[in-house]
Amino acid sequence: MKIKLTGKNLEDIRVLLPRFGLEECEEGFETIICHGGDGALLGAEREFPGVPKFPIRDAATAPTCPCHHLEAELEKFVSGSMKKSFLPKLAGVWNDTKVLGLNDVFLHNKICCGALRFKVFIDGELYASEIMGDGVGVSTVHGSTAYYKSITRGLFRTGIGLAFSNATVEISHLVLPETSQVELEVLRGPGLLIADNSPVTEIPEGEKLKLFLSEEKALLLGVEEFMCPECRRLRHRCGSAEKSRIR
Repeated sequence: MKIKLTGKNLEDIRVLLPRFGLEECEEGFETIICHGGDGALLGAEREFPGVPKFPIRDAATAPTCPCHHLEAELEKFVSGSMKKSFLPKLAGVWNDTKVLGLNDVFLHNKICCGALRFKVFIDGELYASEIMGDGVGVSTVHGSTAYYKSITRGLFRTGIGLAFSNATVEISHLVLPETSQVELEVLRGPGLLIADNSPVTEIPEGEKLKLFLSEEKALLLGVEEFMCPECRRLRHRCGSAEKSRIR
């Protein structure tokens, strides 16, 4: 099988490819193996949308549980037993510019010492006439464990999440139906439109942009293994131990 490798510490996985009958190539590949963390997966999906992705944690920086070490993951992959998942993407649209995010799409303040002011509409109805803060954005269910969680301290299992980062007024974070469309108007900016870990797009004052669930989806293999709770607990324990050692 022809595959493409992306991510970090690729030699760790490259030496194993012949054992599993995998051929690395730059053209004509069937699947992209993303070796690393969430950033490697998000970057690969942005660069090669629509191509199946198989994400594997880089054990050098993200310890894995015994069930999900590198050789075991490759064995499942070549056997065809990996579950396929079609994950939704969010779209951010401003004029002729469109960005897509597998985790989230956010409007952020460009000037770090000044707040962004913006107006919020949900499905054409005014939700907030003016909010001051660092930013606002929408998240998918998959992305709810990432930036959305760090803002809201919560998760959701259906719909799309609307989160406000460091707002100066009390305002509720929302979980909206998948069909909802959020429109933002920049009252004082400029703002930066960001999808996942993509390069940013500057949005001037007075401009409007729309955030909504796209019809496009990402095809991933082995998402459940990639998001394994036990692997996550290991990473957190190792991270806490490292912080204690440094102190």
